[in-house]
Amino acid sequence: MFQLEDPHYRHASRRSSIYASCAVATSQPLAAQAGLAMLQAGGNAADAAIAAAITLTVVEPNMNGIGGDAFAIIANNSDLHGFNGCGRSPAAWSPQRFADCEAFPERGWETVTVPGAVDAWVQVSKRFGSLPFAQLFQHAIGYAREGFVVSPIVATGWATAVELFGQLEGFRSTFMVDGRAPVAGERFRCPAMAETLDDIATSHGDSFYRGRLAQLIANDAANHNGALTAADLAGHQGYWTECLTQEFADLTVHEIPPNGQGIVTLLALGILEHLDIARYPALSADSVHLQIEALKAAFTAAHQHVADPAAMEVSPGQLLHPAYLARCASEIHHEHAGQPQAHSFGDKGTVYLAAADRDGMMVSWIQSNYHGFGSGAVVPATGISLHNRGSGFTLEPGHPNQVAGNKRPYHTIIPAVVSRAGRPLLAFGVMGAHHQPQGQVQVLINIFCHGYSPQQALDAPRWHLHEDFSVSLEDGLAELATPLAARGHALAAQAKAGLFGGGQAILRTDSGYVAGSDPRKDGQAVGY
Repeated sequence: MFQLEDPHYRHASRRSSIYASCAVATSQPLAAQAGLAMLQAGGNAADAAIAAAITLTVVEPNMNGIGGDAFAIIANNSDLHGFNGCGRSPAAWSPQRFADCEAFPERGWETVTVPGAVDAWVQVSKRFGSLPFAQLFQHAIGYAREGFVVSPIVATGWATAVELFGQLEGFRSTFMVDGRAPVAGERFRCPAMAETLDDIATSHGDSFYRGRLAQLIANDAANHNGALTAADLAGHQGYWTECLTQEFADLTVHEIPPNGQGIVTLLALGILEHLDIARYPALSADSVHLQIEALKAAFTAAHQHVADPAAMEVSPGQLLHPAYLARCASEIHHEHAGQPQAHSFGDKGTVYLAAADRDGMMVSWIQSNYHGFGSGAVVPATGISLHNRGSGFTLEPGHPNQVAGNKRPYHTIIPAVVSRAGRPLLAFGVMGAHHQPQGQVQVLINIFCHGYSPQQALDAPRWHLHEDFSVSLEDGLAELATPLAARGHALAAQAKAGLFGGGQAILRTDSGYVAGSDPRKDGQAVGY
């Protein structure tokens, strides 16, 4: 079939910020428009965010799915609420179960934890939504049943997944067309997913955790010697939480607490505040060097300590204590790079979206398969692809994040909100695994230290700190290679597609909102 658009031949382009009274920004245009339709139907930002999130499972299935997790922050004027939609590991998991593994598996049923996204849709709708729950599914069900035209970046990721999972019957029968991935510009249908979403909508999620769909999931796990059971699914419930905060300039940055890695962003910002990062020119070698060093310290602390809160031995409050942040800042040298001990927690299967309405509600939402199509496990005749979030555990004995039953793993997905004087100001996020907190730091500094608009901040070239602390630079930062290398940074090539993530951002103004969508994705910011 003729390829309508090859993403490898994309050229630099300038997107304009969207100025509107209501706004939605997502990584796929059809999902953004689904969210906008909810606002136009009289719904609020929570309705828009949920509808967009549900639609993304259909139109961007290579990055998230019905069988994934979701985190959200809902800023309802001065009130701010976090939701942790991470599922626990199967009760049967234990260190002994994985004793013969040199590293935690990356794919298959032995990586599947209880999916939390469906419960997140239900709980956020119940607490903050204004439209009927089933109405939020209309666009997603329509695209699944009647089909949608596949966009270029999605097509590229889909093709990669086929190389990994094309031999698996569930994946092949659900997500392949004539033995291949759909290409950009081709219509793709998944009637089974439409039926599943309709079942979730009419049962308010009960079918997924305690009914027909739950039994299908459990049966498929048993057929493949997986540990996940109907009892594991029935026991799931995401939970509301207060956010962790860090002051930066005259702002307060809000993140979901551990087991998520949002604390990495807060640690880095707290360190950079001590280093007076705002005084360095935007995208200069001095600024980038200090940001990299702050992220090294932040990742090192998080990978040593972050886990299921019940297993953590060092509290988030201790890590964010001003004295600890000051000590980290004092250990950073302006002229040469440090090398803390590094650990790896990577994912490349996440979508981020933001929504805001005319009454002041702002929603920051992120949803994930973890690695592309996740575990590769797809429950037959349902369209449910299951994430591999269990790969976030470690096998290291005694580590707070060591695998165990009924435990939440270290989690990479992080929605964020920025407030000023108690009033929500920015809903933003940058998908991309290990890149998420470093992408957040770069976007936030661009907006609030250098006056960039949300779109300009997302357009700006980025650097990426790898798990081994080598650094890759986007083309727009190539001139920094020499000064960074002179300070001892190890420079690495841009080895992977999507290395620099993809973000969305909505900024409140006195008159409405300014929204941007990252050109590294197919996405779109829309409003009215």
